[in-house]
Order: sequence, then structure tokens, then C-alpha cells
Amino acid sequence: MKILVTGSTGLVGTALVPALASEGHTVCRLLRPQTVVKSSPATESQQRVLDVPWNPATGELGSEAAGADAVVNLAGASIGGGRWTEARKGLLRGSRVDSTRALIEALAKMNPRPSVLISSSAIGIYGNRGDELLTEDSKPGDDFLSGLALAWEAEALNAEALGMRVVLARFGVILAAHGGALSKMLLPFKLGAGGRLGSGRQWMSWVSLDDVVGSMRFALESNSIKGAMNIVSPNPVRNSEFTKVLGETLHRPALFPAPSFALRFALGEMADALLLSSQRVAPQVLEKSRYSFLHPDLANALVKVLQ
Repeated sequence: MKILVTGSTGLVGTALVPALASEGHTVCRLLRPQTVVKSSPATESQQRVLDVPWNPATGELGSEAAGADAVVNLAGASIGGGRWTEARKGLLRGSRVDSTRALIEALAKMNPRPSVLISSSAIGIYGNRGDELLTEDSKPGDDFLSGLALAWEAEALNAEALGMRVVLARFGVILAAHGGALSKMLLPFKLGAGGRLGSGRQWMSWVSLDDVVGSMRFALESNSIKGAMNIVSPNPVRNSEFTKVLGETLHRPALFPAPSFALRFALGEMADALLLSSQRVAPQVLEKSRYSFLHPDLANALVKVLQ
């Protein structure tokens, strides 16, 4: 297949692009103006990766994108990249909602059009739900992240009117040593100062980066999958259990909890949404489609990620 990928320089994109290329697919990285891409050795699979100019502000899409079979939309500024001021919230909306709208408008002009769009989203769409078991059929929450994800998904679903199969990839907490939430947790644990966040009773729905890539590849090839798809391990854990297992993996104690009030003081609204909210999410669509998880167990996943 010929696959277009936005957000190719992010955590998921840098893992997904080479995985797709190694399978023989031609991958077009849609790069915004002034995007800096690290050079890679000119391996056989790397030669199947093409850089295509993409400017959401003007709608410009390089001619090399013509003839694409599929699109993976991973664009979006980091949710945890800064305190949620109104300006930051505007950046988060624009990098997701506006860029996805521009992408769909560009796809509408293509002839022929790609047959499938996988567009990233997040389990933050469900909001803070306590012990409730959440599936793709669960109602959304009512906080900022929920509204952001809803608007993001709504733009992606407009591709259905173009005759495309649309998959909404709702990512959980992605485990990777070199990026994402886990990388920010490692330093205090390595210094022996790690511990649970708040009460520690909130559920964490996590997933290894390997399974993120695996499930995205699986969805590209599975014509029966469409609509929302939770990309999480089938075994969510409470934050207290997560931090305990992380400490054991690093051979460090997990004895120093971070009080809720201190997290809110330091991070404001972001603390409740990203660190203290509880989301016990099941990957119902992936399980019904018989996707085989590479790392369903937290302890094994952390060993693999941190080895």
C-alpha cells in the first residue's frame, strides 16, 4: 500500500513509519513547513519512505501523495507539553481539529481517494469515570479533553462522506522509554523519589508502543474495523499498582506519593485531566477482532520497554 502519515515525527509516528516501510509499504510523511526530520541510514526500507510537503494553513499537499491507498493522521501538539492556558488550549485545538479539517479537505480533492483513514484520538474522551468499565460504546465526558477529542473525531468522520473507512484510534497511556508519560515518570523513580499520584485509586489504561504500532497495522488491514477503537491493554491497573510495578522494574522504592493538591498547584487543570482522572478502558473492538496483544501484562511490558 501507499500510506500517507501526518505527525510522523512524533512518538507514534517515528515507530509506525519504519514498521510500515519494513513490510514493503510506501510511506509518505506529510511534513509541515520548517519541520525538521532526523536523517536515517539509506536502508532498503528507508528508501520506501518519502517526504511530502503539507501545509494545513494553505491546503497545499505535494503531488507525491497522489495514488495513496490509506492515511494515518497522528498530528497534534503534546497534551502534556505545557500548562493549559487559554493560548495553549487554542494550540491543542488547532493542531488537532483544524489540521484534521484541512487534511479531509485535501483528501476530498484527490482522485482516486484513499480507501481508509485512521485518525488518532484519546481515551480522554471518556472523562473521569471512577470504576466504570468503559468501551467504545460508552458516552463521552464533559471536560476540556472530552470536548477536544469529540471535535477532533467529528472532523475525521467527515471522511466517511468521501467513501472512506474511518477508524478513530483512541490511545491510552503509551509506554515508551523515550517519550510520552512514562519518560517523565522515570527520573523521580530513578532518584528513589517516585510514588503514587494522589490517592492512587484512579485507573490507568496503558498500552505498549509496540501494541500501538501493531494495532494500527491491524486496523489498516482489517476492513471490518471502523469507528472508535480503544488502543489500550486488556489489563488496566490502578495508579498505585502501576507505580508499584514501575518501582519494582527499576529496583527503586515507590514510597513518596505526590499529593493531589500539590499536583493541582503545579499543573492546574491539567493535573486533574491527565494524572488524577480515572479511566478503566477495555479494548473491546480489538479483542472482538482477535487482535493478539504483544504485551498484555504490565510487568512484562515495562521490562520490554525499559530493557
